[in-house]
Formats: sequence, structure tokens, C-alpha cells
Amino acid sequence: MDKAKAVTAAAHKLARLIYAMLTKGQEYTDLGQLYYEERYRERAVRQLQRRANKLGMLIVPAGS
Repeated sequence: MDKAKAVTAAAHKLARLIYAMLTKGQEYTDLGQLYYEERYRERAVRQLQRRANKLGMLIVPAGS
């Protein structure tokens, strides 16, 4: 992501937070790094599954 898009994305997120605080009286709660890392992992897995399906393959999770 280039610098201008990153700044715009950050400003948009901040604007949504402020709007929610002002209109709904919600407090800001930091979700933490682990939350964002888990969301990133879920998106990556879904993307890989879609790509594999498109190629006619199946992704099987490794056993623990």
C-alpha cells in the first residue's frame, strides 16, 4: 500500500471511531494486536482456500 492510501485508510478508521463515539456514546476500546493478527490469518486462509478451489485443489488442515 502506498503512503497516500495508508494515510487515507488511517484517517477513515479514525473518523469512524470518532463518529461512533459522538453519535452513539460508545467508548473506544483497543482490540489489541492479537485480534488483528487473528483476523489477518483468517483472511489469508480464506484467500488460499479460494485460490485452491479455483485450481481444483483442496486444502486440508494439518493435524495437531
